[in-house]
Amino acid sequence: MTPTTLNQWAIRHHVSMQAVHELLQMMGAADADHPPAVTPGRALSSEASVQAELRLNASKAGGRLWRNNRGAGYMQDGSFVRWGLANDSTAMNDVIKSHDLIGIKPVLIAADMVGTVIGQFWSREAKPAGWRYTGTPHEAAQLAWAELIVSLGGDAKFSNGGRDV
Repeated sequence: MTPTTLNQWAIRHHVSMQAVHELLQMMGAADADHPPAVTPGRALSSEASVQAELRLNASKAGGRLWRNNRGAGYMQDGSFVRWGLANDSTAMNDVIKSHDLIGIKPVLIAADMVGTVIGQFWSREAKPAGWRYTGTPHEAAQLAWAELIVSLGGDAKFSNGGRDV
């Protein structure tokens, strides 16, 4: 769902724009109130360094994040293969793009399941330092993935720093 579509939905269902902006902030698709935290002495300038920081922090938090390589191409035998989550077809790839990092994190459940730990689906789209969501078709497809994951109880965000984990 692009921000315009999200805004139209919010208006139709009487959801405040403040709530929409907060949701986009939670998913890392809108400017946050504070810049991302950076480990002292470590520059998070590239997407690769952001991914490394996210993966390190995920492990420190008791979870795991793995690289989700996406693509398509021809094999040596001439067969065509697609790989990566939510990359079943060109049409699907145009509207939804799974994130760079996919994983699971432990979540302690309260109330009737007190003490039970479940694994929550975890997804992060790593972006270089200074990145801002602009709504390009590629970013909108990545946001559609985050919206899907969050709607099903998972945790998905854009990230340009290790603070999101």
